[in-house]
Amino acid sequence: MTTEIAVLVVEDDFMVARIHTQFVERTPGFRVVGTASTGAVALDEVERLRPDLVLLDVHLPDQTGIDVLRALRARGDDVGVLMVTAAREADTVRAAAAGGAVHYLVKPFDYDDLRVRLEAFRSAHLALAGGVQPGQDDIDAVFGRAVAPAAVTLPKGLSPETAVAVAKVLADAEEVSAQECADLVGISRVSARRYLEHFVAQRRAVVRLHYGGAGRPERRYSAQR
Repeated sequence: MTTEIAVLVVEDDFMVARIHTQFVERTPGFRVVGTASTGAVALDEVERLRPDLVLLDVHLPDQTGIDVLRALRARGDDVGVLMVTAAREADTVRAAAAGGAVHYLVKPFDYDDLRVRLEAFRSAHLALAGGVQPGQDDIDAVFGRAVAPAAVTLPKGLSPETAVAVAKVLADAEEVSAQECADLVGISRVSARRYLEHFVAQRRAVVRLHYGGAGRPERRYSAQR
């Protein structure tokens, strides 16, 4: 059984596609098998090349990446899809999650931002690749790091469902602000900050102050590793 992950890069900007290709091929265990600059070509190439993972931009000249993702799922294709895009609208993020995207990475990003998500996908992919009934650890690798049980008491006004969503954002991201978390989960910034501060109080997250210039410093949150 091969452990190399075949990747299709879907990006309409030639130079950006080249950079993403270099990032992927710099990561051990990954190989770019093709590129596509439109949604229609992407759908054809997924069928022809049968990649394990698609790096998919949202803004394409003929249709959106969300349309491509929905078309893939409608025809029964469960290829892994990692959204790589400048789009930050909450509706787009929710649509990507509903379509089964494995991750959502906002441009611009550094190599390490992509690498950690590629490696997480590879771990999940290999956990189910052997044809052997998976154990709980394998299943956890597919669905991501386990979150705290919902039975843990939350402060008044915080829901277990939203707490799980915020915890997943923390687990997937290197670091987020309250506004970034709010955009990803689809809640207000004030609500996101309440959940994040709760996790800090529970020692499940840490916070640092980022001084970016004039005005108050920004609070940046990350999961407690």
